[in-house]
Amino acid sequence: MSENIIKIKITDREGKQHEVEAPTDMNFNLMEICQAAGLPVKGTCGGMALCASCHCYVLSNHELKEPSEDEEDMLDQAFYVEDNSRLGCQIAISNDIDGLEVQLALVDDED
Repeated sequence: MSENIIKIKITDREGKQHEVEAPTDMNFNLMEICQAAGLPVKGTCGGMALCASCHCYVLSNHELKEPSEDEEDMLDQAFYVEDNSRLGCQIAISNDIDGLEVQLALVDDED
C-alpha cells in the first residue's frame, strides 16, 4: 500500500540528488535506505552510532527525534560536523519524515 512508502531526497558527496522511496513498515533507518539505494554509506558499526560513516546533514525542516547521547558523542568525534549533522542510522524511517532532504557528509577516509 502506498501510504507505507515515503520519498527522501539524498544528495551524494558529488552533489547529485537522488530521490529514493523508503518503506515505513519495515523498521529501516536512513543509513539502510542509503545503502539499499547504492549510495556510498558504509555503516561499519551496523547502525549502533559507533562509527559516523553514515553522517549526514539534514537540509529540510522536519522535526526529528532528538539525538541520543551516543549519537552526540559520536558526532563530537566526527569530521565536518555542522549544526544540522545527524547519523543516518539514528533516523528511523516513518511517515513523519516523508520528503526529508539530506546531504551525505564528507568522510575522512583513507580507502
